[in-house]
Amino acid sequence: MERCDVLIVGGGPAGSTCAWSLRRAGLDVIVMDKAAFPRDKTCAGWITPAVVDLLDLDVGVYRQQHVFQPITGFRTGLMGRPLLETLHDYAVSYGIRRCEFDDYLLRRSGARLRLEEPLDQLVRNNANAGWLVNGSISTPLIVGAGGHFCPVARFLGAAVGHTELAVRAQECEFRIEAPLQSTCPEQPGVPELFFCEDLRGYGWCMRKGDFLNIGLGREGDHGLAQHVSAFRDLLVTLGRIPADLQPRFKGHAYLLYRHARRKLAGDGVLLIGDAAGLAYTQSGEGIRPAIESGLLAAAAIRQAGGRYSRDALAPYTGRLQSRFGPRTARDWSAWLPPGIKSRLAERLLNSRRFVRHVLLDRWFLHVQEPHLHV
Repeated sequence: MERCDVLIVGGGPAGSTCAWSLRRAGLDVIVMDKAAFPRDKTCAGWITPAVVDLLDLDVGVYRQQHVFQPITGFRTGLMGRPLLETLHDYAVSYGIRRCEFDDYLLRRSGARLRLEEPLDQLVRNNANAGWLVNGSISTPLIVGAGGHFCPVARFLGAAVGHTELAVRAQECEFRIEAPLQSTCPEQPGVPELFFCEDLRGYGWCMRKGDFLNIGLGREGDHGLAQHVSAFRDLLVTLGRIPADLQPRFKGHAYLLYRHARRKLAGDGVLLIGDAAGLAYTQSGEGIRPAIESGLLAAAAIRQAGGRYSRDALAPYTGRLQSRFGPRTARDWSAWLPPGIKSRLAERLLNSRRFVRHVLLDRWFLHVQEPHLHV
């Protein structure tokens, strides 16, 4: 029988950050994940300077072996319309490859790892208020960090894939062959964002070093494949990708913060990251919320001092809501007729002031948010 102070199910940024913080506090942590690392993860793949600071990331060391592309601007617009370019004279974000980034954070965490092992059995031991996991791990606390379909979230009652309005995304990332690197029209460090006319999602085309990442995500699962296919054809027409390229898109799902209704904590268990449904409502970004939730969870665990009742873990839920706000935010655009919505969106996306200060600074980069202190 293997024992630990905390078992974290899921080795992505939320789980590895929580493990890293707990290990620095001296707790014995195991991270379990069904995948072998490094592994692919559907994501455009960029992080803001706030994430670099939260992780205390040594950029000089990281970029020696991994892609770390400074982002100094964006091109934005409605699908099929001219794009507006917004440039900065400094890096507002950084392009990373999730297969590298996630593996780096997981190995750096210092936790014991049980990879290629899914969570198959979760039994509550009422005698000692602990858990028996897969018949071989004994722990007083489980942290669910396994993404949208996290089995720990299911245990807490999440109706995964049934009543939840999730964002569905498809993405592919591939190396630009050497002969084409100098002629690739996609400029490194200036991602392109193509918004759907109904404003229910957007596509992206982003070059980071020798790699190109393209994808599209929409809230709801109706017609996603058709939207992705049309977006791929648009990128061919614009010359962003070769006509003979047939990308192998991979899928992913997650919850926007305003639509998530998942229970976040119970006796001896809590959820973080996409398992908790924390992606930013306007942009769909999940990396910074995941990392912040991992740090907030670790702080609550340390504060609980080994007593992990629902009441003892309640500060985590409270601090999470204080950080991200109430879940009741309404989408005002949902009440607009489609034609009016499209015309309004086109007008706003042609406004340099709106794009720079609202779309990018507030909704995508979150420059207005204070640094998280835990």
